[in-house]
Amino acid sequence: MEKGNEKVMSLVQLPQKAIKDVQFKLKELENGYKSWLAKQPLPVEAAIVTATTAINGAAIGAFLGVMTQDLTSSLPTPPPQSSLNPDAVAPFQQVQAVAGGPLVQARNFAVITGVNAGISCVMKRLRGKEDLQSSVVAAFGSGAAFSLVSGMGGANPAVNAFTSGLLFAIFQGCSFKIGEMWQSTQRPTADDVYYARTRGMLDKLGLQNYTKNFKRGLLTDSTLPLLTDSALRDVRIPPGPRLLILDHIQSFCL
Repeated sequence: MEKGNEKVMSLVQLPQKAIKDVQFKLKELENGYKSWLAKQPLPVEAAIVTATTAINGAAIGAFLGVMTQDLTSSLPTPPPQSSLNPDAVAPFQQVQAVAGGPLVQARNFAVITGVNAGISCVMKRLRGKEDLQSSVVAAFGSGAAFSLVSGMGGANPAVNAFTSGLLFAIFQGCSFKIGEMWQSTQRPTADDVYYARTRGMLDKLGLQNYTKNFKRGLLTDSTLPLLTDSALRDVRIPPGPRLLILDHIQSFCL
């Protein structure tokens, strides 16, 4: 029976170990890249960040453009007699600028994400922090650039660029504040100190989703050496994770 349990645990642990190894290597590469980038002159860092983010944005935009191609093909087109009247053509141009095909969407997303990332990079290097002000400035720049490049400006490109930038900035500012409020609700509570070792163990095993089960059953750090299969079953932890948890506790003598 024990040998059977060991085989089950080894089979469960192998994929998890491989995934963790890959995640660790990717994290190392990401940290190395960020460290190298931070040592570059500001113009070089801003150019690289803008270009790489714009490429990612273009890929996302092209994908969305392909997915919505049937919708965009049904967009209205301006009548022939309106070609001499800029005010009559402007609404059609604005609709097509926002909901065009793959190439249009790739361009739009590349401009929005690239400009936003570039300005954010410059603001962070100059001010030494990422805050509401930097976020709003970056959003204003990306909104204005999007308006100019997409042709949404119509007969008054400067005014429309300012308006678009202002709308982007307001939206980003609201999103930033909502994100701050949400993060404040996710801060550890006072009773979390009683589950520090438990969280560490579950994170190591890739079972962090079961932290709430331990809290529900009041299985604090001090109960770890006393855990049994029935205790874990009572807090509705499935058989596979139960085996991993008990094996970990026995191996490390928690």
